[in-house]
Amino acid sequence: MAMEEYLQPTEFFDFDKTSVKQKALEITEGLKSEREKAIALFYWVRDEIKYNMLTYIPSVKANFKASVTLRRGNGFCVSKSILLSSFARAIGIPARIHLVDLINHKISQKIADFMGTWTMHYHGYSELYLKDRWVKLTPSFDIGTADKGGFHPMCEFDGECDAVFPEFDSNGNRFGEYVLDRGIHADLPLEEIAKVFEEKYPALRQFKEGTLPKQIKDKTMTYKK
Repeated sequence: MAMEEYLQPTEFFDFDKTSVKQKALEITEGLKSEREKAIALFYWVRDEIKYNMLTYIPSVKANFKASVTLRRGNGFCVSKSILLSSFARAIGIPARIHLVDLINHKISQKIADFMGTWTMHYHGYSELYLKDRWVKLTPSFDIGTADKGGFHPMCEFDGECDAVFPEFDSNGNRFGEYVLDRGIHADLPLEEIAKVFEEKYPALRQFKEGTLPKQIKDKTMTYKK
């Protein structure tokens, strides 16, 4: 299997930037196996990079770059997954991003009203190649966000099994529902995402104009220092 394309720096997976490369090496320093390193990278991105859905704006290209997400310390599902996959590539683990449409049944009515739909188009998660198979990893929600939103159980990674949103939460209620596969990518198809967002999200224009609808007063899935 050709893995070269999943080991290269790209416009968005920019681990050729010193800050990204050095942070990946710092996080995995002293660890011996790829399994240990992958676990360390996953938990660092999950919990140290805070979740902020309001930065998922396709017209702002910088928001998707690993180096920018690392510098800011917050991001959304796609940008956090790009950072995780960039870290993995930086230490020689093949990595990519998988894009899907997701219904998160745990989000609030205010957020659904803000988006104009219950569907989160182009949700993203990382895929790392470990022990001859691709492992799916969702580093989206940090501990604070999970506690505020009731997004439990959190995605936990043992170094071998997939760690994506479960179908049901800890109380048996519907949680993650994957409704459309948008494909596997070595780099981010941002133009494709932007086109779908324009079609599906009526609030996008207000994002671009720097204004937010009044409905989005729910701070569950946003981050501020």
